[in-house]
Amino acid sequence: MSSKLVIGISSSALFDLTDSDRVFRESGLKAYSEYQRSNEDTYLAPGVAFPLVQKLLRLNSVLGQKDRVEVILLSRNTADTGLRVFKSIEHHQLPIARAAFTGGAAPYRYMRPFRCQLFLSTNADDVREALANGTAAASILPSPDNFPPSETLHFAFDGDAVLFSDEAERIYQEKGLDAFASSERDAANEPLTGGPFKPFLSELHRLQSELPKEVSPIRTALVTARSAPAHERVIKTLRAWDIRIDESLFLGGMNKAGFLQAYGADVFFDDQADHCESASSVVPAGHVPHGVTNE
Repeated sequence: MSSKLVIGISSSALFDLTDSDRVFRESGLKAYSEYQRSNEDTYLAPGVAFPLVQKLLRLNSVLGQKDRVEVILLSRNTADTGLRVFKSIEHHQLPIARAAFTGGAAPYRYMRPFRCQLFLSTNADDVREALANGTAAASILPSPDNFPPSETLHFAFDGDAVLFSDEAERIYQEKGLDAFASSERDAANEPLTGGPFKPFLSELHRLQSELPKEVSPIRTALVTARSAPAHERVIKTLRAWDIRIDESLFLGGMNKAGFLQAYGADVFFDDQADHCESASSVVPAGHVPHGVTNE
């Protein structure tokens, strides 16, 4: 029996709430509530994660399964102010049926009951709380509108502190590149501990495995600053996990943006904010505020 891929999305990542947010910041909650109600029939424009959500939900028809992939709305709105969001979902013909409107409270409490494997938001605090409570999560950055036209979903991941723990990154940060390379060479046969995105990658791999490799609607890539000799431990870790990565780029510290553009990433996840800023100039990027570089 197949499992289900479940992604939680905030209303601000799914739709462009710039005007609504401005009203809230400048005039307060009451004015915001009145603004949302008075604009209930004015549909919200797509937000930064909208194209990704469209492609995710399209997988159900590609796979011939009604609910193999589900997207759930997790919003700090109340149901009253969130009605505009649901009307916009219907207008844009997104098959999203489940939601939690928390009325300003943190949404992470509902991620586990909904069985979310990934949470995408523009609220960095909500992302940190999700990560702290065991759910892969990322802050989606503004990015270009020219999403790749491919029907295939291209996920790209950094390695340390994203797919893997930050145990190796800590050595690099504390002792430098030579110590890092030496440590990784010595530990080449010891699999790295999983990072916050390992369960999500595992579910993607399970979904990929349901179809022949040559027709899979999903491709995955590891895009890492590592290079030889630190590559071997990564390869053997993925082998130990029995997880397939379609493409692996060991860049030895080169800027990742051009490679991500060439790969056609629909989204790239990295723990380092500067890497995400650079990548977001060409592809959608999600900052994962986890590990030693975010302490």
